Amino acid sequence: MTATLKLTAIGNSTGVILPRDILEKLRAKKGDSILVFETKSGIELSAYDPVVAKQMEIAERVMREDRDVLRKLAD
Repeated sequence: MTATLKLTAIGNSTGVILPRDILEKLRAKKGDSILVFETKSGIELSAYDPVVAKQMEIAERVMREDRDVLRKLAD
C-alpha cells in the first residue's frame, strides 16, 4: 500500500490526516494513540502496543488460573 499524505498546521504543531482506509487497517479511531517506530527501512505507525499486549497476556493467564477465586470475589 502506498499513500501520499499532506502535512497540515494544527495550532503551533504540524499534523497529518490519516484517511479512513488507513485508520481501518490500523484498527484505530479518533482519540486512539498510535505508536511511531523508527526502523531500518523508515518510520512505522502501529496501533499495537507490545507493553499493553504483554499486560493483557498476564491478565488473561491470571483470570484463567484463578477463575474460581475471581468469581467468589465478584459475588
